[in-house]
Amino acid sequence: MLTRIALPGLLGLLATAQCSPAWAARPFVTDDARLTTAGSCQLETWTRVYRDSHEFWALPACNPGGNLEFTVGAGRAKADGEPGSNDYVFQLKTLFRPLSTNGWGWGLGVGTVRHPEITPGPNLLGNTYAYVPMSFSFMDDRVVVHANAGWLKERGTGRNNLTWGVGGEFQLTGRTLLIAETFGDHRHNPYWQLGGRLAIVPDRVQVDLTVGQQMAGPGASRWVSLGLRLTPNELF
Repeated sequence: MLTRIALPGLLGLLATAQCSPAWAARPFVTDDARLTTAGSCQLETWTRVYRDSHEFWALPACNPGGNLEFTVGAGRAKADGEPGSNDYVFQLKTLFRPLSTNGWGWGLGVGTVRHPEITPGPNLLGNTYAYVPMSFSFMDDRVVVHANAGWLKERGTGRNNLTWGVGGEFQLTGRTLLIAETFGDHRHNPYWQLGGRLAIVPDRVQVDLTVGQQMAGPGASRWVSLGLRLTPNELF
């Protein structure tokens, strides 16, 4: 069950304001081979804080027909001493093989994102993208690995970028997961992110906390992120 800005979209966002909508389930940037519950919607919202800037995102996603998830979301980013700037995301995602326990799945996502140019980091690459999310389940879902391969076109320069991401979910207890991932494109140093996810109400309400930075990047590229994910049962 997932939404967010997927890897290319988040890379585009992350690199600029230094985001997600894919997005994968919070707090991942690397997307997974899952969809929002059929006949329902979900909301992922989070804040990301850097040394000299901060941002806030809200990404609602719906899956009315069962195998086509659409995300329409927005964010606001602000650097210290500068006026704020708004970001907007639209994404479609479908699966060709849903992820199953001890199995694997894959799909396709496409989207567009308009973002500000504030802090260099995971938000700066561009605003038109496509990607293939793949997921692999092990040990009865106690370990789930996600991998993305994608393309992103920078709006400002017209350049085409190859994007990638690898992440893992590791179950610690019945309600807590350890999250670790790395992601990037072929032009810049990759990013890493590490943290955890806690189910306040299993399968309905989750919170997460992560830290991340660009590898060999400046201190200004380091961030702390706090997120909330609401995944209600069937709504329509």
